[in-house]
Amino acid sequence: MATKKEDKYLRTRKIREAEEATCSRRSKITMAVIRVRFPDNYTSEATFHASETIQSPVDLLTKVVAHPELPFYLYTIPPKKQIKETSQDFYSAGFVPGAIVYFAYDMPEGEDGSAPSSPFLREDVLSMLGLEFVKEQVETSQQEPEPPISISSVVPEVKPAADKKKIKPKWLKM
Repeated sequence: MATKKEDKYLRTRKIREAEEATCSRRSKITMAVIRVRFPDNYTSEATFHASETIQSPVDLLTKVVAHPELPFYLYTIPPKKQIKETSQDFYSAGFVPGAIVYFAYDMPEGEDGSAPSSPFLREDVLSMLGLEFVKEQVETSQQEPEPPISISSVVPEVKPAADKKKIKPKWLKM
């Protein structure tokens, strides 16, 4: 009952910062689900440890995008904020327990070698549409073992069209 009573009240910024400093909340949430949404409405989802850096999904994206040689960046909305500091961990970036980040190529629009429009993912990744797998942990004596990363299916995001009739309500008088 005491814990419920504490959660009942609003906290000031100073109290919230003190809680974050004690890492009590960090110990509860250990995984972060990151969804990367591509301009062609495909979404890739991966699960990372909350203590990993933002560089982890960037490394993963270089393996699955169709043109890894082209510079790209990740951003969040609203408002559009480009993720520049990849050395930050997910918790301090506010990506725990989950986040949706957006993918874009870092190229000017008017250039001759304009950014490719579609597809953004490699063909072998698109062929796994609907499948789910877990990358197995590989341990070597020279390097630290990579944490297990589960990558779920790449799903096209389709928004239903609004087919509503424009009917004037009876109470509205014009």
